[in-house]
Amino acid sequence: MKLDAIDRDILDALSADARIPLATLAGKLGLSRQSVRQRIDRLEGLKIITGYTICRAVPTSVELVRAVMLVYRKDRMRGADVTSAIAKIPEVVDCAVLSGEIDLMVRIAAESHERINQIWSEISAHAGVQNITTCFVLSSLVSRS
Repeated sequence: MKLDAIDRDILDALSADARIPLATLAGKLGLSRQSVRQRIDRLEGLKIITGYTICRAVPTSVELVRAVMLVYRKDRMRGADVTSAIAKIPEVVDCAVLSGEIDLMVRIAAESHERINQIWSEISAHAGVQNITTCFVLSSLVSRS
């Protein structure tokens, strides 16, 4: 599916603000509200838009503690209970299945070291988890969305 310039403009606008009112977006694009709605529906139907999310604003006085947990599962092929539990933890920024010795890489951004410890306890309590290695992020050199 080839996207035209209007489709790309819609995607750019929704990436900047997923809650932009259709009427506002239509006005910016010089299209009718209905035309924009149809294009968004088509982009969703084609799975070019697969969901909408939020980015929580954190007060500038709060510096988040970031960590990476490397999770080793007992049975690599039957770990859906572990991954579904991880997906429910709001501080989990990313969870990736890896090749090689490590099974999962879980990136976390929490308000405190204590919360990271609680998350470690939650994940390690699952019967399917064999071991976890936790690394705290000291600094970030490259940060892309």
